[in-house]
Amino acid sequence: MIKVVAVIKVKEGLDREQFLHHWNVEHPAYVRKLPGIRRYRQNPAVEHRKAWPFSGMAELWFDSVEAVKAAYAGPEAEELFAHEHEFLESVEWFLADELEVPLAGEPAAQLAKEA
Repeated sequence: MIKVVAVIKVKEGLDREQFLHHWNVEHPAYVRKLPGIRRYRQNPAVEHRKAWPFSGMAELWFDSVEAVKAAYAGPEAEELFAHEHEFLESVEWFLADELEVPLAGEPAAQLAKEA
């Protein structure tokens, strides 16, 4: 599986509640329409006294790089991008493989099975 990993910044002028409503409530409907999507996860940044460089991270799973290309080539992606422009200042992304690394005390063989 291939994963799109996107780090996002909220549009200036939106408070946290507005941002999370756009992202957590409205945006999944657009993501679900992408052809070939297998899984979607949102990771909002935790509120903190420190100003984080990003407002959150999203992960979208697809079967292959070709499936990612197909998903983002259609009208569903255009609708998704239009919605993102309503609440996001920026989106930076990359394609990744996911590799689970065992923690101390876990058998190393587990890594080979999952890779």
